[in-house]
Amino acid sequence: MILSVSRRTDIPNYYSEWFYNRIKEGFVYVQNPMNAHQISKIDLSPDVVDCIVFWTKNPEPMLDGLDRIAQYPYYFQFTLTGYGKEIEPNLPHKKERMLPIFQRLSDKIGRQRVIWRYDPILFTKTYTPEYHLKAFEQIAGALNGYTDKCVISFVDLYAKNKKAMESMKTYEIGEQELYGFAEQLSMIAAKNRMVIASCAETMELSHCGIEHNCCIDKGLIEEITGYQLHVGRDRNQRTECGCVESIDIGMYNTCKSGCRYCYANYSQGSVMKNCACYDSTSPILCRGLTKEDKISERKVKSLKERQLSFLIDGN
Repeated sequence: MILSVSRRTDIPNYYSEWFYNRIKEGFVYVQNPMNAHQISKIDLSPDVVDCIVFWTKNPEPMLDGLDRIAQYPYYFQFTLTGYGKEIEPNLPHKKERMLPIFQRLSDKIGRQRVIWRYDPILFTKTYTPEYHLKAFEQIAGALNGYTDKCVISFVDLYAKNKKAMESMKTYEIGEQELYGFAEQLSMIAAKNRMVIASCAETMELSHCGIEHNCCIDKGLIEEITGYQLHVGRDRNQRTECGCVESIDIGMYNTCKSGCRYCYANYSQGSVMKNCACYDSTSPILCRGLTKEDKISERKVKSLKERQLSFLIDGN
C-alpha cells in the first residue's frame, strides 16, 4: 500500500502530531469523501505500507520527529511558489523561512526524496509570465543541489475555486506564448540541475523539455524502497494523472493555509468548523465518531513483487 498524506489537506503542516500518533497506534480511520458516515479503518504497520508520500507547503512541524517514521520509506512533495500573502495568506515568508526549511529537509533525508512543486501557475496583472520566470529562477537557484526534480502545473478551474479565480481576474496566455514560457522554465531548471515535469496536464510540453509526471511515482518508490512494486494507475484520479494507486488519509475542508486557488476547501466556514474538532489523539482527522458511522476494515497489503528466483548450479 502507498499512503498519500495528503492531497486533501496539509497534514505535515497542521496535523503532524496527529499523524505521528496514528503511526504509533498502527491504524487510522478515514472518512469517505462521498459518504460522511462510511469510515474505513486502515492498517498502518510497516508490513503493509510500502511508501508514504507527503504533500505540503510547510513540513517544518514534522522535521524534528522524522525519526518516528524511520522504519517507513517516504518522500515529500513540497510546494514552494512565488505568490504573496494575497494568494497564499497563511504561509511563512518564502525567502526568509520556506527556502531554509526546504534546504533543511533535503539535508536530513536527501535531495532525491524532496520534490519541488511550483504549482499551480496562474496569471494575473501582478503574476505575469515575466514575474513567474523571475520567481522561478530565484527559487531554483536557492534549491540548486537540494532537489532533483521540479513539478509544475497550470491552475485548473473547478466549481470550488471559480469565484476566487474570477475575483483575482486570472487570464490565459496564447499557445505559442505558453510554449515559450514553458521552454524558459525548462532551461532554468536544467541550469540548476533539475528535471522538470508537469502534473496532470492535457497539453504536450515534451518539445519544451517538460515531460508528464507521476507524483505518486512507481519508479521513484522502487528506487527508494529497493524492490519492485505490483501496482497499477490510480483510476480515481483525472485521466491526465499518471499516479499509481494510493490510499489518502486526509479530509477536505481542513487546510488552514487559505490559498485562493485551492479546490480542497469548499468554504472558510467549513474549515473553521472542522478544525475546531481537531484532536491529535483521535483515530480520525478533524471530526468525532457518531453512532451513525459505519466503520469497516479496509483490506490492505504490501505491493512488493513476490517473484521466485532459481539458482542454477555453476551459474
